[in-house]
Amino acid sequence: MTNNNLFSKVLLRLATSTLLAASAAVVYPHVTLADAPTWLKQAATAPKPNVPPETVAVILYDEQETTVQSNGQVEEIYRRAYLILRPDGKELGILHVPFDNETKITSIRGWCIPKDGKDYEVKDKDAIETGRTEEFYSDDRMKTIEIPAALPGNVIGYEYHQKARPFFLQDMWRFQTGLPVVLSRFTLNVPNGWEYISKWLHYPEQKPTAQTSTQAVWEVHDVPAMKEEPSMPAWSSVVSRMGVTFHPPSGNTTALGPTSWDQIGVWYSQLSADSIRSTPEIQQKVKDLTANATTWREKTEVLANYVQSQVRYIDIEIGIGGFQPHAAGDIYRHQYGDCKDKATLLSAMLHEAGIPSYLSLAQVYRGVISPEFASAITFNHAILAIPVPADASVKDFTAIVEAPRLGKLLMFDPTSEYTPFGSLPTYEQDNFVLVATPNSGELIHLPLADPSTNRLVRTAKLELHADGTLTGAVDETSYGSMAADERERLLSSSSTDRTKELEEFLGGFMRGFHLTKVSADNVERVGAPLMLHYEFTAERYAKSAGDLLVVRPRVLGEKGVDVAEGNDPRRLPVAFDDTSVQTDDFEIKLPAGYAVDDMPRPTHAETEFGSYVSDFKADAGTIHYTRNYQVKQVLVPLDKVDELKKFNRQIASDERASVVLKKMEQ
Repeated sequence: MTNNNLFSKVLLRLATSTLLAASAAVVYPHVTLADAPTWLKQAATAPKPNVPPETVAVILYDEQETTVQSNGQVEEIYRRAYLILRPDGKELGILHVPFDNETKITSIRGWCIPKDGKDYEVKDKDAIETGRTEEFYSDDRMKTIEIPAALPGNVIGYEYHQKARPFFLQDMWRFQTGLPVVLSRFTLNVPNGWEYISKWLHYPEQKPTAQTSTQAVWEVHDVPAMKEEPSMPAWSSVVSRMGVTFHPPSGNTTALGPTSWDQIGVWYSQLSADSIRSTPEIQQKVKDLTANATTWREKTEVLANYVQSQVRYIDIEIGIGGFQPHAAGDIYRHQYGDCKDKATLLSAMLHEAGIPSYLSLAQVYRGVISPEFASAITFNHAILAIPVPADASVKDFTAIVEAPRLGKLLMFDPTSEYTPFGSLPTYEQDNFVLVATPNSGELIHLPLADPSTNRLVRTAKLELHADGTLTGAVDETSYGSMAADERERLLSSSSTDRTKELEEFLGGFMRGFHLTKVSADNVERVGAPLMLHYEFTAERYAKSAGDLLVVRPRVLGEKGVDVAEGNDPRRLPVAFDDTSVQTDDFEIKLPAGYAVDDMPRPTHAETEFGSYVSDFKADAGTIHYTRNYQVKQVLVPLDKVDELKKFNRQIASDERASVVLKKMEQ
């Protein structure tokens, strides 16, 4: 299991490729002249929607048909037709269909209906089979076909059939994409007596347009394109789709696949049970690591830190849907694994120390998991739940949850190597996990950290000279997720790159500057405050106008981003990465002979999702600017976007404010 959504095996991935120009005289390799199928011709003659001029293509027809056998085997048919509108649409002529050892593609074909001339066809024998290289080791492979003449005005289409592995008696109909859809259809065929339920996500519930005892057909029409917006939630959390669960009439679904949270939890606990078994090597390592540890917290922390920092994360996608972890002994021996492997090894090591734990299925994108729709295929990550003894000291931990049936749990992600023990990565906060036990599956909502735990404190001692040059030093101390993000950036960069990145940051606020000193402390001490110190000289920072100097006291840092601005109305909520408190304290010594002539007013903006307070002071030849910025929530609902705009405009106005200095007569 990885941080990519690899559980959903039925994906269409479009890759950039260069196609030959289309004309009746061009001969395409591996292409024959043949009539397109009826469904594609009908789609090509359907009325075309009115779309914005920048639209690359329109999906005229999209169909998914799922047929379930009585033994749980699933056969699927996918069809899609595009009307190409712009040259960029040529990328849609490349079709990639992933599969693995337990998913067989039985047929794959593509066609082009040109504006002028005969239809083209690409057949099974023309498909190219390759491995998927993004995982370190994987049984995933890919079949690719290239449909010719994917050019403006032409219609292209494809159809492929596959037999899918029946790990889960569920399917997902994803009918919204980045392109407008004229018609999308989903057909479910089940054995006589079987039952099904559907769950609509981000779309009004639709009743089947046709229905019998063994078949249900749903259709949606004129589905708008999902457009990218600044600071939008994760695509997979907002796109419209329908999930469907089907099962035999007896209701005994565990024999063919789990379909409730409890069943999924028990199933995953059983699936991973053999992998968690320890070995003599693991036993000895646990003994060595915990030799000086006496409390639950000391033992848990030393083992968690070991797996987090010493076992490398590498994508390994083998086995049942990417769910089944490798044996703990193999993971320890090789010292690498993916998220489920690292969680499995830590679970085995904790067990040797007498500490129970539960593997937990997680999702790295907020909003994807719907509590009302129990589904294993919506998870893409794995972490660990560790029961907390009543006498354990965990007051400073932010990753503690109270589970109704399991009690107090510490949630820990050994994959996130820069997140300190006792905390959760930001993307798992305000999100769901399924704690898998031998007897249950408990879906738990993980807490959102208080803003005070994620802090950035910036303090600057600066001096302004009569020619407008600004010199001085800045100290930045970060905590929590702010420190984790900065620590990851620093440790993944060379010293040269670190300096360049700092220069790029400063370049956004000052011209003609020179870094004169840079240092950092606690870079490798995960959990400790990260401290950054730098000194600079910025020529002509203040603007001169006769006997006046105009200086912006907010020297560095930008909070008032315009994520919700623009001519088009906002369609999606605004998402922040995490909560935080960020403070700035700039003290600027004035040049000799100058005094403050005009001072901006302080700003105080307060909302339910954030706050901003600034202040300006002048005394004893200095100006002092302070501000405090808080992000209280990670999601601003659509009906609060106008309030967010006003909030950000107030911040931006404060950030642009200047102090006017006047040279005093001698």
